[in-house]
Amino acid sequence: MNSKVSILGLVVIIFGIIALAMGIVFVQQGFAQENWLTQTMASEQITMPDGSGTIVDNEATARAAGDLVREHRHLISPTYGDLLGGGNFDPTNPTQLTYAQAMNIENYLYLAVTAFGVFTVVKATGAFMIVMGLALGTTGYALWRLGRA
Repeated sequence: MNSKVSILGLVVIIFGIIALAMGIVFVQQGFAQENWLTQTMASEQITMPDGSGTIVDNEATARAAGDLVREHRHLISPTYGDLLGGGNFDPTNPTQLTYAQAMNIENYLYLAVTAFGVFTVVKATGAFMIVMGLALGTTGYALWRLGRA
């Protein structure tokens, strides 16, 4: 019976090591990708459309900038359908072109907001895996010691 408990302890330790390693990778990737996106956004030097000159390079400013771009875009037309008035997009029409460019910038900014949220979830998941890996490792060690006694 003790050898079965000892083997179970080793299996639990192995699962703990796997969880710990995966958690470390998740946390590292969360920080690495967030850092990459922050640097990329800063290198694009997209600034807040309020004239403040603040560079958009984090979740809060990306959300605020996206909201402001949407507000400005709605001053042109409340919807894309209203802009076209039942017709097709005309790339030679400066109003339609400006509206389309605003939609692209708005989408870029909201995609960045989503990405920052995903990075937070990945880092939190990794932290949870690390905690679980340590807990499993500790439990496995206790079972292994119990089986050896």
